[in-house]
Amino acid sequence: MEQQTRARIGMVNFINTAPLYEVWQRTVRQPAWRVIEAPPSVLCRMLYDNELDIGLVSSHEYGIHAARYRVLADLSISSSGRVGSVFLFAECEPAELDGRLVLLSSQSQTSASLVKIVLEEFYRVTPVYDTGDVVARSSGPTIPAAVLAIGDDALLLRDSGRYPVQLDLGEVWRQQTGLPFVFALWVVREDFCDRYPDEVRAIHGELRRCVAQGREQLAEISRLVAPRIPMDPEDCHNYLKGIEYDLGLRKQEALSHYFGYLIKRNEAGPGALPLKIFG
Repeated sequence: MEQQTRARIGMVNFINTAPLYEVWQRTVRQPAWRVIEAPPSVLCRMLYDNELDIGLVSSHEYGIHAARYRVLADLSISSSGRVGSVFLFAECEPAELDGRLVLLSSQSQTSASLVKIVLEEFYRVTPVYDTGDVVARSSGPTIPAAVLAIGDDALLLRDSGRYPVQLDLGEVWRQQTGLPFVFALWVVREDFCDRYPDEVRAIHGELRRCVAQGREQLAEISRLVAPRIPMDPEDCHNYLKGIEYDLGLRKQEALSHYFGYLIKRNEAGPGALPLKIFG
């Protein structure tokens, strides 16, 4: 008899999720949990449309639809400064981007929102924004003045030499606010959490175990995934050491600060605060 699906789990298979993802793929054997892989922006839509129960989604998604969700405790994709894979690549300094074209990756709501905060609130410029394939359009005949790239795309463009100015958005945020930045969260739908709290606890426990085990096996995982970019395994290891996966009090403060900007910019309602955390 075919195993009935009890939970639909959305996962991102980027290099920066490898410490969790690779351990999960290797060690979790629960046929009732169906894993769906997609970029964060797709998982956001699927979670909102009730095509997923739990997912790794952009922090922005929780901020704008907080009434539908709870955040799983102790889990994130975040950085305390440089993140190494969320960049604004530009042909000029950010202060010179007023009125110029900035191409945004379609893969992450949070990073697209963050780059607008960085440019408009910190540098006081108002570019013209478009969304598309940043790798393809960065090598075409008409190159945007700047592109926002995340994840594996950012790792590819970082060493391409196409753009002389490379702003690590995690670092810019820390310089301006003194806080870490939380790019993604593990989020569960409120209705699923209410109906199946034991299932949520079991999945939450496995996610936390996978993160802990992945951090212990970081060198091995780096050697495994580095050829996908491709990048040197040691460079991959150094990059992954800078990615953080916790959601401690400092990260929660950082999230609240980011959501404050979303509320100020009318991208989110006051219901985004305080955070609703499960676990």
